Amino acid sequence: RDPDSSAVASSARVIDWRIDLAKWDWGGLRVGQWKIDMNRERVDSSGRQQFVERSIVNRVFTIDRQVGVQLRGHLFKETRADLRYYIGAFNGEGRGVRNIDEDMMYSGRLQWNFMGRDLAWRQTDVEYTDKPTGSLALGGMTTNGPCTRWSSSACGNLDGFTSPIVAESDQFKVEQTVQEFAFKYRGLSIQQEYHRKFITDRVVGSKNDLTGGYFQTGYFFNNLIAAVPAPLELAARYAFVEEPNEVDRTLDNEREEYTLAANWFFSGHNNKLTLDYSYLTLDDRFAGMSDNGKRIRLQWDVSF
Repeated sequence: RDPDSSAVASSARVIDWRIDLAKWDWGGLRVGQWKIDMNRERVDSSGRQQFVERSIVNRVFTIDRQVGVQLRGHLFKETRADLRYYIGAFNGEGRGVRNIDEDMMYSGRLQWNFMGRDLAWRQTDVEYTDKPTGSLALGGMTTNGPCTRWSSSACGNLDGFTSPIVAESDQFKVEQTVQEFAFKYRGLSIQQEYHRKFITDRVVGSKNDLTGGYFQTGYFFNNLIAAVPAPLELAARYAFVEEPNEVDRTLDNEREEYTLAANWFFSGHNNKLTLDYSYLTLDDRFAGMSDNGKRIRLQWDVSF
């Protein structure tokens, strides 16, 4: 389908497909369409989340699904130098979309498992990790094209930027970096990301610097207090996004999220009940409003 077509216009409804050539741990090849291995929060499955939904950071900074090829490997396994790396080239215009020009998206991620143990791509420590396990990762991406954001519906635009439907094929140069930390140990889970995103608009002649990040943690307090039910996890998250616009300051957008959650795991992530409460602040000059609000959500998540 064309890059400006809606998601429902795609004749192929398969959103993930890939072929892995992984004979050696130190180096393998992946070809297909999947959520790029850039940051943990987005790659974590929606059925393996600690809260009802991802943080407010996700919409602005996710790279989401792309079509491409990636070199990936696992080096120095089970040592203090345990590393995973991901280097890829992609179409840059999202899922199910043909590339309309020769521009590509290039991305990379380096993950250090600093305790010599690999950390699975899923949130909470419902598995009760016996040994402390953590990772520190850095990632980056660069691309030229009509997109300023991506989602499960492919190419899109952030507020204040030209829609990809009318944008020139190479109007935006987008560069992103992410720093990430994750840790699990005996019911305790910690996850953190810090993002920077630089958008150069070649038509308008502007360069914008977007910043965002989150910190979240959860714990099964039954490990400390026997009276607390074993299936219950309590969690908290803070997130922020700052979207300044260099050309027109009235397009500035600043948001914060404070969320508390309670999870009850009937059968791990395959059967769980999540209740979360959020306090959200918004200073959106693009929409001409400054406000705050409260949100409460209840979700029963069953996977099979």
